[in-house]
Order: sequence, then C-alpha cells, then structure tokens
Amino acid sequence: MTKATLVNLQQAFDKRRTIYALGDELPVDPRAIVNIAERVLLHTPSAFNSQSSRLVVLFGEQHQQLWDITEIKLREQVGDGDFTGSKQRMDSFRAAAGSVLFFEDKEVVKSLQDKFTLYADKFPLWAHQTSAMHQYALWTELSTLNVGASVQHYNPLIDSDIAAAFDIPDNWDLIAQMPFGNIVEPAGDKTYQPLNERMKVLGLNN
Repeated sequence: MTKATLVNLQQAFDKRRTIYALGDELPVDPRAIVNIAERVLLHTPSAFNSQSSRLVVLFGEQHQQLWDITEIKLREQVGDGDFTGSKQRMDSFRAAAGSVLFFEDKEVVKSLQDKFTLYADKFPLWAHQTSAMHQYALWTELSTLNVGASVQHYNPLIDSDIAAAFDIPDNWDLIAQMPFGNIVEPAGDKTYQPLNERMKVLGLNN
C-alpha cells in the first residue's frame, strides 16, 4: 500500500459521518452506487467466509415505498400520540435519492450452526458483525463520492411488509436500512471520548 493510498483510506475513515439532511440529486451516476454495493458484497470479510450478507438497493418509487411503509407502521404504534418528530424523519429519508437494505441469510447461518456445533450459539452474533462490516464499508465508500448516508433500524417493525413489497425471500433477515443522497446539510461537530479511557496498548517497546 502506497503512502498516498494510506492517506486516502485514513481520510475516508475521517470523512464518513451520519448525514440526515439528504437530497435526491446524486453527485454521481446511480450505477456507481450499485457498483459499490457489488464490490462491498464481494470483498467484505465474513465469519467462516459465510458470505451471508444480502443487499437490496432501492431507487425511485421503491425507495419512496420503503419509507411510506415505515411511516404507516410507526403511526400504528404511536396511535393518537405526537407523530411530529417521526414525520420529520420519514420526510427526510424520503427526500434522499435511494436506500440500501441490509439482510443476513438465516439459512446460511443455520447451516454453519449445524456444521460447527461448538460455535452454534455464536453464529447469529457473527452474522450481525458481518452485516455491520458491510454497512461500514458501503457507508465509507459512499462518503468518498460525497454521497451522504445514515444507518437506520426500523426492523422488525417493518420486516413482513418490506418482504411482501420487495419480494424478499423468507430466509433473509432484515438488519438495517441506509438512506443515501447528496448532502444538503453537513453533519455538525463531533465530540470524542478520551482515547486513554477506550484503549490500552501493551507490550510496545519505546
């Protein structure tokens, strides 16, 4: 890895932020988003090389439908309560250019549990870790293209309706949702907890 590549990678890590104010005017061709998703699926590691992650990339009407479904399900939960804040969030997600749905294949996880019984109870946890790596990889790559995104978790509230709307296989378990688009308003300043409270370094010679 060259020094320039290392700097670019570090800059990508630093640049990635949660962006809520998104628009539908992508700074790149939408196909570039699909290409990133394909690359992430191919090259992101997974426990036991399970390759259990599944992605659905939504644009246009299907993207809008995702957040329409989510709003309906949330309104059912809130009832007569104040829906103002939730409505603003749904509108902000709908305003984006698209969304990525992250799934894990339960059949793959189950087959690993059956094959490696010693670790059976760990495979669901490792599947979530695998999904998290896919989310972070995609999120970071999007940021290098000046495409903003955030990660949302409205599952399991929306699972069955999403499965019906987008013909999702029964063995795909919804993990997260990522709306993306052009950055209408950048993220605010970020605060950091002291590293000496979060990290130890042992055995390093001065």
